[in-house]
Amino acid sequence: MSAEQPCIAFTGGGTGGHVYPGLAVIEALRERWSGRIIWIGSGKEVERAAVEAAGVEFFSVPSGKLRRSLSLRNVADAFKVAAGYLASRRLLKRLKPLVLFSKGGYVSVAPCLAAASLGIPYYTHESDLSPGLATRINARKASGIVLSWEASLSYLSDEQKKRAVVAGNPVRKALQSGDAARGRAWLGFSDRLPIVLVLGGSQGARQVNELIEAILPALSGKAAVAHQTGAGNAPIRTADAGYKGFEFVHGELADLMAAADIIVGRAGAGTVWESSANGKPMVLVPLAGYGTRGDQVENARLLEASGAAIALVGDDAVPARLQAAVLELAGSTERRAAMAAAARQAAKPGAAALIADFLLKQASIDEAAGKEGA
Repeated sequence: MSAEQPCIAFTGGGTGGHVYPGLAVIEALRERWSGRIIWIGSGKEVERAAVEAAGVEFFSVPSGKLRRSLSLRNVADAFKVAAGYLASRRLLKRLKPLVLFSKGGYVSVAPCLAAASLGIPYYTHESDLSPGLATRINARKASGIVLSWEASLSYLSDEQKKRAVVAGNPVRKALQSGDAARGRAWLGFSDRLPIVLVLGGSQGARQVNELIEAILPALSGKAAVAHQTGAGNAPIRTADAGYKGFEFVHGELADLMAAADIIVGRAGAGTVWESSANGKPMVLVPLAGYGTRGDQVENARLLEASGAAIALVGDDAVPARLQAAVLELAGSTERRAAMAAAARQAAKPGAAALIADFLLKQASIDEAAGKEGA
């Protein structure tokens, strides 16, 4: 494919939460534009696989993890970031994208710095309530800062607020068009009991798995549990009419989400936004404490305040509290309906299309400016 073809570049990675929302924007972009689209990511195979499965060209650059804490690993990673900057600069100079869209994650810093050095406009998106370190760095020279939450504006300086737009977090269309009947059939569940879908992320969440194991006997006859255990984690028991465990799903997730009456899981941006977009009541057990910046706790508290979720944080994340929350929701269609409505309201549908239109507008402006200066 020729480098002369108009190009829009994306960057981001480290986790699926930094890839899948970007792919949702690309999905919307392709409905509006026929130019070249590329993705600059790290060398992680899971990242490359997700991007290439969506039919997007993938280029990897060296990337170093960003840490707030003092560590000898920061020295080695600083060299990786520098190497990533040089590689990104060469790539962007050759491809000459009209605009770069960053979905965040540590890999995005080098491409954004390189874009700034070349005069290529770039836009950075934040999925969580509070901006992560990569977004804070990228926001300094970004042409625009795209936020998921209105409340996130409070984390920006007055100057940054002038460059900010609140659009929501993009969710792929496929995850919003599942078939509930097909999901129940895959699980082997009847429509007699409400379904609790447990999502611990692709790697699972040991705390969530242990909580589910502790309360599973109490849910017998009251709710059926579809349990994503995470890679390498065995199901709690053999599949039956009230339980099915699986390490991870891909194409089936949309159907399982459609079939679910309640979502139990962590409070990463992917889980909360995908659940909200599908109008699902949530019981969230956010990652908290040492080793986390607290973004999941903030997400969970915000959803709880909106009426879309029950948050079990810290000392509240115990079997008795989870059991009480799940049984309350399983036994009340009215409570579930109210929370579902709140979730849909929080979801900001159309985020992917809004961001795609925004990028095309900026790309057109920048392309026109380039022709005038030629």
